[in-house]
Amino acid sequence: MTVINPALISVVVVAVFGLGFVGYGRFLAGHIFKLDNNRITPAHQYEDGIDYIPTPRWILWGHHFASVAGAAPIIGPAIAVIWGWLPALLWVVLGTIFIAGMHDMGTLWASLRHEGRSMPSLAGRLISPRARALFLLIVLFLVIMVNAVFAAAIAQLFISTPESVLPYWLQIPVALTVGVLIYRYKASALMVSVLGLLLMFALLGVGIGFPMRLPQTLLGLDSKAWWVLLMLIYGAIASRLPVWLLLQPRDFMNSHMLFVGLLLLLLGLWVGHPPFSAPAINASPPPGTPPLWPLLFVTIACGAISGFHGLISSGTTSKQLDKEKDALVVGYGGAMGEGLLAMLAIMATTAGIGGVSAWNAAYGDWTSVSQGGVSHFVTGAAHFLGYLGIPDKIGSTFISVMVIAFAATSLDTSMRLQRFLLAEIGTEYRISWLQRVNVSTLIGFSACVILAFFADPEHPGQGGMILWPLFGTTNQLTAALSMLMMLTLLYKLDRARLIVWIPFLWVLVMTTWSMLLNLLHYFRVGNELLLVVGGIIMILNLWLILEGFYVLRFYVFPGLDRKDETR
Repeated sequence: MTVINPALISVVVVAVFGLGFVGYGRFLAGHIFKLDNNRITPAHQYEDGIDYIPTPRWILWGHHFASVAGAAPIIGPAIAVIWGWLPALLWVVLGTIFIAGMHDMGTLWASLRHEGRSMPSLAGRLISPRARALFLLIVLFLVIMVNAVFAAAIAQLFISTPESVLPYWLQIPVALTVGVLIYRYKASALMVSVLGLLLMFALLGVGIGFPMRLPQTLLGLDSKAWWVLLMLIYGAIASRLPVWLLLQPRDFMNSHMLFVGLLLLLLGLWVGHPPFSAPAINASPPPGTPPLWPLLFVTIACGAISGFHGLISSGTTSKQLDKEKDALVVGYGGAMGEGLLAMLAIMATTAGIGGVSAWNAAYGDWTSVSQGGVSHFVTGAAHFLGYLGIPDKIGSTFISVMVIAFAATSLDTSMRLQRFLLAEIGTEYRISWLQRVNVSTLIGFSACVILAFFADPEHPGQGGMILWPLFGTTNQLTAALSMLMMLTLLYKLDRARLIVWIPFLWVLVMTTWSMLLNLLHYFRVGNELLLVVGGIIMILNLWLILEGFYVLRFYVFPGLDRKDETR
């Protein structure tokens, strides 16, 4: 019997991603989106030193990648392998190359051509004012949920790995220093960020020597609730600072840390040559496990295709792009990086977690698997590092800090995006006070706190987890909506559309199917909250898609009367 070698498969996947970038990515950039460096980007047109800042592409790549990645490309694959490693891996590879790369670069391109506007704002221009309002409602729900849930995920890691607390928080002054050195004193970005990265690695020793724990109960709140509140406060402050001061330098260092982490994990995989402990296709998943079709395609979102990426591309990244052709590296290249991380998450949870008995024990219950994806990844990744002689405590702390750093990056970037969206609402509907930075920041922060602390009074700080089952479908439907905007724009420019139509229809069908199955499940078990909220999200999405199809029909069937197209 031939044993399939995970190390060899990882080499093939890396090579395929490289071919996807130089082949399909460049084709999209040159022939579909027609990126042009002679065009002035919004970063130059509206440069303000806070949000609109022309940024070198590799620094921006680090910021963009860290913002879109977070913990999602780890959590999703770590859960999805319950159906077997092969379906998860195929979806990550094919989804990354043919859907995520196109979607991420395409939404960035669309925003660049419209003064750095977000996808909801583009819906108002390309479809109708009503479409803009519908899209804004969907996106604001998604962003608020992401903020509350990521804060809870970070809090859990702080509690389970107290050695990660000091390395994470001490990273902030290091990043501030790097930002000042690069932008105020014109120091070499690469040199300074590498030195900052070395200092961050040194801080791992500080964390291991001085693990930090909050009191179990303080002023009526447990330690997890306090960590959630502290992370939301941090996110609000970070979202208010100029991007060059904290977000860009920290994310650039985080991208270096991820490169080092990915390289070490790959080396550990290649040195240790562990076999797969999980089956290629799990013919007997645990009772209660939902069907692979279509749930696989919403369980793995980030790492294959994610609507959140389009919000980041159009909401923050487009305001920092120096040259239009940089969208290939930042947008498509960012998707490739996330696909690589998702691939390693699959390897860590199927080949690194231990033998067959260990995997069966970890993946023997659907409920525990759906809540323990990150912990399984940390365990498997630490085993990979162990093949290189790295002690388990150092390895697990390093992996935890890496996951926390990326989750926190998504948190504060998402809160900045939330501020942009609220300001756009103020601009579109002439609400002057909502356009004020401090006001929009405070409103966004308050919405996250309300969800985190009042949605589930019995578990303060964990309220976002109640709505988390809706994240996958809402996120993927948002991706479909963004591709609908891209289709409309391509029709207006009379360019090839099939490469967008196919992914759009695939994501739309799989996600709608998944949402209907989920709604039926919520009805059967009597979960009225998820049934009502999920139903509202479903109706808003379908309504918006119908609005888009109404406009698209004039392009698909040119003979129709178009007198009421701009109703």
